[in-house]
This record gives sequence, C-alpha cells and structure tokens, in this order.
Amino acid sequence: MRRILIVGSAGAGKSTLAREVARRLDLPLIHLARHYWRPGWVASDDAGFRAEISALAARPAWVMDGNYGATLDLRLPRADLLVLCDPPRLRCLARVLRRRWVDRATTRPDLPDGCPERLDLPFLRYVWRYPRHSRPRVLAAVASVAPDLPVVRLRTRADLRRWLASLPTT
Repeated sequence: MRRILIVGSAGAGKSTLAREVARRLDLPLIHLARHYWRPGWVASDDAGFRAEISALAARPAWVMDGNYGATLDLRLPRADLLVLCDPPRLRCLARVLRRRWVDRATTRPDLPDGCPERLDLPFLRYVWRYPRHSRPRVLAAVASVAPDLPVVRLRTRADLRRWLASLPTT
C-alpha cells in the first residue's frame, strides 16, 4: 500500500486517521482541504484544483484525506486502498461541534492559514445528510471508476483500532 485515500463525513476523523496512517507507514500526507481553500475560506477554481489534484494523485506514494467528489475520478484509479470513515452521523455532528469550540481561535493543521474553524447551517446539513447523499456517491464512484479498489469501512472505534493494528510498521 503506497497510496491510501481516506474519505468520510466531516467529523468522521479523516484527518486524524490520515496523520496516524502516514506516520505509521512513513508516507507523505496530503490534506485536500489545504489545497482547495484559500485564506478567508475562498474556494479554488475548479480547473486549477483538478489540475493540482491530478498532479498530487500522480505521486508515487501518499495518504490523502478529503472528499471533494468532483475529483474522485482522478484519485480513485491511483489509490491502492480506499478507507471510508463512516461513524454514526450523531458522532460526526458532536465532533464537529466540539472541534468548533476547541479550535475556535486557531487554524487546524489540515486547513490552510487564514481558514479558522467555522460552523454554519449548510455545513451541519452536509454532515447530517452525508450518509444518504454523499456516501452513496462515493461508493458509486468506486464501482464505476475503480471497481477492483479495496475498500475498508470503519464504522466504530473498534473497527478503527483493529484496522490500525493490522497495518505493517515501518
């Protein structure tokens, strides 16, 4: 495994897991949010972002976290493994709310400078709707773009611990 793609709802633990997997396997870490957002939460232009993601995905090794469904077609064929962080939506919502409070005065390491933690109704709706709207799109993309790609689905903390314990150590 040299290229691991980690996706899931906001608050599912993608970035935390990505940091741990990259550390354990000694692989480069790519947080897609750092490439998509500009200071002040200004989104990248679509063409530029796709070009950047294409170049990142072409690298020989990485752990990449982030959804950005419009670029799954670029990332899935290059991945050796897809990890779907899929805890219950209430846990994701609780983590998002806690993160907003804890990180209120700072910028998280998986975000670019100038993008402090924020919370609004559309974002909360996205978290709530992820299981019914976004997760099926991710799984459909896997089926159509990379049907032979192994998928690990982590629903519980026990799933997460077991999977991490199964990773080789470098």
